[in-house]
Amino acid sequence: MQEALEEKVIFEDRKEAYALLGERDEYLRILMDNFDCRFTSRGDDLEISGEAAEVGKAAKIIRELQFLYRQGTAITMHEVRYSIDLVKGGKEQALHSLFSDTILVTSRGRHVRPKTLGQRVYLDAIRANPITFGIGPAGTGKTYLAVVMAVAALRNREVDKIILTRPAVEAGERLGFLPGDLQEKVDPYLRPLYDALQDILGLDTYQKLMGKGVIEIAPLAYMRGRTLEDAFVILDEAQNTTDKQMKMFLTRMGFGSRMVVTGDLGQIDLPRGVTSGLREASEVLKDIEGVGIVCMDPMDVIRHEVVSRIVCAYNVYESAKKDQRAKNVNVSQE
Repeated sequence: MQEALEEKVIFEDRKEAYALLGERDEYLRILMDNFDCRFTSRGDDLEISGEAAEVGKAAKIIRELQFLYRQGTAITMHEVRYSIDLVKGGKEQALHSLFSDTILVTSRGRHVRPKTLGQRVYLDAIRANPITFGIGPAGTGKTYLAVVMAVAALRNREVDKIILTRPAVEAGERLGFLPGDLQEKVDPYLRPLYDALQDILGLDTYQKLMGKGVIEIAPLAYMRGRTLEDAFVILDEAQNTTDKQMKMFLTRMGFGSRMVVTGDLGQIDLPRGVTSGLREASEVLKDIEGVGIVCMDPMDVIRHEVVSRIVCAYNVYESAKKDQRAKNVNVSQE
């Protein structure tokens, strides 16, 4: 016979109960679907009763979400579902350390933390290595977290400036023929980087640092011939670099600098037959000391939960196509 247990979680007030149990108890229903327990909400209290192991897991999740909420983080469906996945996967010990690692506080007072184990590995790699590659699907926070780490390094006076770049693949060699000055030419390609910086720093601070040249944003082509010292340099959308562009970029690194290279190997826009510099570099440099390579997966996607399912579906589809092409080659050779 299984040991029975009853635990009570006490909320600070109705607002906290609402935040942790969800609008119309949507988060509570998810917990009920995943744990064989009885949940009884009584105003500012939540009683959990049933088999001891199940009660302990459910109570652990709610208390960790409560800790996160009291640290100033809004609880979303992601935090609830990811916490359940960790606990059901036997990784409940990782919950507290994951949610308690604050990187910085944004201009709006929001605490930025890793939201998945993959993100924490990525952040640890950036802290430990002069050069880090963050590879993964859309929505895993690769670019945003790299910008957060750059701002943290600038605030801590570890670097003197932030340099952000990405290849303007769609413009190709025609960039010079586009109307406007350099900033106007490249703005459409660099908008995600602007947005991340403004969210973290606030518009006034962002504009002030841009005006002083402390923050520099430029297309990859303008990196050639430079040596980047005492800078935090981010290359975004690196899957669209060629092998020569990637080598050129990596060899720009000077003393006192750190580099983060981000990209998604599932979204390569290069012409057919052109090797992705990110794909090649992740193979060539995988055993090089001082280079960290972190590959995130659909479990690390922070956007709407359907995005994770879309990424998984495309991965399965692409894998099946690859297998079919291999079979066709084998048949033709026979």
